[in-house]
Amino acid sequence: MNIAFINPPFFPKYSRGSRSPAVTKSGTVYYPIWLALAAGVAEQNGHNIILIDAPAEPISAEETFSRLSSFKPDIVVIETSTGSISSDIMFSEEVKTKFPDCFVCLVGNHATACDKETLQQSRVIDAVARNEYEATLVDLAERLSRNESLEKVLSLTWRNGEEIIINDHRPAATQEELDAMPFASEIFKRFCAPKDYFFSAGRYPQMMVYTGRGCPYLCTFCVYPQNFYGHTYRHRSAKSIAAEFKYIEKNFPEVVEVTIEDDTFTVYKKHTIEVCKLLIEQKNKLTWTCNVRADLDEETMRWMKKAGCRLIIVGFESGSNEILKLMKKGVRVEQFKAAENAKKTGLLIHACYMMGNRGETLETMNETLQLAKKMNTDTAQFFPLMIYPGTEAYDWAKKEGLIAAQSFDEWLTPEGLHNTVVSTHDLSPQEIVDFCNYARRDYYLRPAYFVMKLRNVATHPSEWRRTVKAFLTFYKHLFSKESKKNKEKFKTRLQGIDSSEEQGVVIDQTNHISIDNIKNKKDSVEEEVLN
Repeated sequence: MNIAFINPPFFPKYSRGSRSPAVTKSGTVYYPIWLALAAGVAEQNGHNIILIDAPAEPISAEETFSRLSSFKPDIVVIETSTGSISSDIMFSEEVKTKFPDCFVCLVGNHATACDKETLQQSRVIDAVARNEYEATLVDLAERLSRNESLEKVLSLTWRNGEEIIINDHRPAATQEELDAMPFASEIFKRFCAPKDYFFSAGRYPQMMVYTGRGCPYLCTFCVYPQNFYGHTYRHRSAKSIAAEFKYIEKNFPEVVEVTIEDDTFTVYKKHTIEVCKLLIEQKNKLTWTCNVRADLDEETMRWMKKAGCRLIIVGFESGSNEILKLMKKGVRVEQFKAAENAKKTGLLIHACYMMGNRGETLETMNETLQLAKKMNTDTAQFFPLMIYPGTEAYDWAKKEGLIAAQSFDEWLTPEGLHNTVVSTHDLSPQEIVDFCNYARRDYYLRPAYFVMKLRNVATHPSEWRRTVKAFLTFYKHLFSKESKKNKEKFKTRLQGIDSSEEQGVVIDQTNHISIDNIKNKKDSVEEEVLN
């Protein structure tokens, strides 16, 4: 059968496949990894495929339908997200109008969590393939080709006349099944151009891969483990992972870095080191980044550095142990050793901090900001909590009446950017957003940060270009009038709250630069930068 895999038109550079789908201020655009893997498995089973990533190129709906017309699809697989679901449904209806005989199947996190609700929104949508959907789509295609009932297609929610039927759940793919799949990069080679994708913390051009699925940790906000592939981490073999690195190196001469998109790549130390040893053995030339836990050990980092790892992404999330407990992070602030170990081993860190989780107050947000300044990592993001159906955080906010939005459309701004729709019992959505903007400015416009960046660039000269690009991307947000207002507002509100800044915490143990030594210079340096 002819199976079309579509990331449908929406805002240019909109990433449906990311953990928090939106157009980002940093310009990050995710590869359509899940669509590519499913397309590869479908082709492996004898079907003809096409993959169209309309927002990434970007192309219009007219161009998308032109390509579909040439392909003549029997099945159209459409990726969805929460903020774009209304548009996704309208696109599905257009597909059905232009290709009335094709079977329309939605996939993705939102469709998985809201399968029945989504089918109820439009009668033209034939089905939702839930969770990991490679095998589901192959089974679906085979039964449609034989004109058989769909009642035994596992993980399928489908329309049977007036009835919506939810089939049993399909077991998650095993390591052997993951190893047997074609590389996502093999599909990217034919349908995606690396120049169309970007990762703000990475080198450009880069390529994204999955080396495993599932995450054993229970964070209440994280959508993929709760909603899509579960809490059991199943990784590909080290041999398979090293082979994909070699494939990318050989077939994409323009690509300089690989982004490993597993929620936590370093779950199993033995496996991580085994991957590193194979990359070293095959003289890997690509740098790479990955997501790790905040307590990652020094030995593992040393192997990663030898194998070409350049930067690790760490979800510290909060500087408050109480908030960490409520979000079920499974780690305490005093266990945050990743920043210290990264400095010892020469790895860079992109730190992630989240504001607005259950129990959050102005005081706990300030604890997080002070922790971030103490860590003093290469880059840091301060992000309001984004909640999605299928997560414990969403269920909590809905039960407590803390969701301000009236529809999923409000998950995005009119420009397609993230929109904060959840409050806490102490903070409004706007207060959370404003504090994130304040924290970003307060973090980056510090003499201690400038000193650290200069040292990093001196140690890693190749980082200069990325550093300048990041600054040019963010400067308008750091120096805006709204940013200045936020600074004054929160400086006033935070007066009297104890912080590590007031306690003179040493934040750079290499040069022993302390807040006490520089805080008197801070305002004058900011004025120089702003002017």
